[in-house]
Amino acid sequence: MTALKRGNFTYEDLLHTPDDGKRYEVMEGDLIVSPSPNVKHQRIVHRLDLFLGRAETAGAGIAMPAPMDVVLSDHDVVEPDLLFVARERQGIVAENNVRGAPDLVVEVISEASRRRDAITKRHIYERHGVRFYWLVDPEEETVRVFELRDGAYGEPTTLRAGGQLGCPLFPGVTQDAGDLFSEP
Repeated sequence: MTALKRGNFTYEDLLHTPDDGKRYEVMEGDLIVSPSPNVKHQRIVHRLDLFLGRAETAGAGIAMPAPMDVVLSDHDVVEPDLLFVARERQGIVAENNVRGAPDLVVEVISEASRRRDAITKRHIYERHGVRFYWLVDPEEETVRVFELRDGAYGEPTTLRAGGQLGCPLFPGVTQDAGDLFSEP
């Protein structure tokens, strides 16, 4: 991850970045670019997408994998690995982006994004009211589940193999957290 431009970058500026296969985001006014993720990262994202697809099929809302701009403010435009918007809030899903805080955001950590996902993005998601934030760590094989309560994320619940991944947004849809990390 590299900050290309610091300061007052906006969503309008982001719309003019090159289509070069890299992920561009605006965080607190800084333009951030990340390289393409590795295979392990993408396999985990795929498994999570299938899992969230079950919640979508159950009628709980809509799930989307990256790339999808999430416009939280003019100076905070992120592209999470996956997001979920509850059925009753689907009005924030526009034709080209999501305008407002999704109910659930999932980030899969890579070496390039570890600090950004664990600190910067967590604070941005918290500040803008993302109800649930899942931070998936392929190296530790954990999922840290943050829930927004009284405007803040408390101590996360950490799930490992044997722990059931689920969310109050889609009751009854669960999966063993270890399944995200298993070899094919």
